[in-house]
Amino acid sequence: MITRRNVLTATGCSAMTLALRALMADESAPAMPVQAPHRPPRARSVISLFMSGGPSQVDTFDPKPDLAALAGKDVPESIAKTVPKIKRAGLKNLMASPWAFHRHGQSGLPISELFPNIAKHADDLCVIRSMTHRNPIHGPGECVALTGDATGHRPSLGAWSLYGLGTANRQLPAYITMNLHTDGMQHPQAAGWSSGFLPARFQGTVVDPNQGIQNIEMPEGVGNERRQQELSVIRKLNRRFMDSIGQHSELEARIRSYETAFLMQTSAPELFDIDSETMETMQLYGLGDDASSTVGRGCLLARRMVERGVRFVQIRVGGWDAHGNIAGNHKRMAKRTDQPIGGLLQDLKRRGLLDSTLVVWGGEFGRTPTMEGRGKGRDHSPAAYSVWLAGGGVTGGQIIGETDPIGYVVTQRPVKPTDLHATILSATGLDSDRLIFDHHGLKETPLGVTGGGVVHEVFS
Repeated sequence: MITRRNVLTATGCSAMTLALRALMADESAPAMPVQAPHRPPRARSVISLFMSGGPSQVDTFDPKPDLAALAGKDVPESIAKTVPKIKRAGLKNLMASPWAFHRHGQSGLPISELFPNIAKHADDLCVIRSMTHRNPIHGPGECVALTGDATGHRPSLGAWSLYGLGTANRQLPAYITMNLHTDGMQHPQAAGWSSGFLPARFQGTVVDPNQGIQNIEMPEGVGNERRQQELSVIRKLNRRFMDSIGQHSELEARIRSYETAFLMQTSAPELFDIDSETMETMQLYGLGDDASSTVGRGCLLARRMVERGVRFVQIRVGGWDAHGNIAGNHKRMAKRTDQPIGGLLQDLKRRGLLDSTLVVWGGEFGRTPTMEGRGKGRDHSPAAYSVWLAGGGVTGGQIIGETDPIGYVVTQRPVKPTDLHATILSATGLDSDRLIFDHHGLKETPLGVTGGGVVHEVFS
């Protein structure tokens, strides 16, 4: 007999069903099955260190000694005519870098004195000095850097990675994002970890490294026996409900997220419990320093994540925008990041994880070699900027591409963000051209209409 009470009860249970449908599933089957890569992978995991705000290439990894001699002068016309028109107004008052560059390692790779700890790993770094695109605005630029398109509607690189490879780890999300130190206007762009037009289950899971994953503990007063009784009823109702609605990407993603949450009740607390690490390891990441402790914790957790099979970890460190005071801004940001990132590289290497983990450092664009206003800052400049890669099959101690004598535009081997994406996916064994998703009849790939190709020199 159908009564008002029965209807209300069924409705309430159906809502619970959407959240908990898979909790009684066979735990021997992975939540998102592992898929075979197109070729043997060089890297099992990726750690993306995204420096939001735009680190200056001429102050970090692309030394330009000519700037000292040209300080205060205009950009030479031979270079000015090649600068994109959107930046033609910023061609006056060249400014030398406040920092010296020194050669490091057997390779003699030049690195700014801003990064003494990263410099210890010079022979592991492959620096691409010729990154370039045409969007000078933070939000769209960040979307270009992380999705390949300024609109923010396309899947993030991590989502494509998960779509192509899946995961064998049911206890933790396969794609995790941590957003740290957002100074000024550079707020995180959700497109940077979204699934775009891919099924929602491929989006990244955002976590706070200081608080871990929220609301993961069993409710107070709920024991195992009671939970098993609830799940037994919910499982039956859930099957009936899912049979009636058919496929639904967002609901399926929500179901999978609750399944993962249930499994994480035992594994996630252990992941975020860094008290099990030695004091030496914590100091290696800069956890004893107020300036570097937040990024240090994020980098330490990134190592613990890839150690446990997480496929893609993205750490976004906002605050690199330096319109008014390049010296003060970049000194502060280097203090926050140099020790943790240097510690991450060292820790991965000594644990035998660097060979199977691709680490990528870079922002959404670079900065002008000219001074902005009177504040000794630098403006946005996507025409040329630097990124570096390490581990995961990368040939370290090398430089790819060149910029002009003052670092304004690329002169050799231009590399688009989509080229970098193809390179990162290639390291994980994926061919971008063969990674296809049918989006309303359009055969989409990670490179979209922009196109691109692997920077093979990275691995040679």
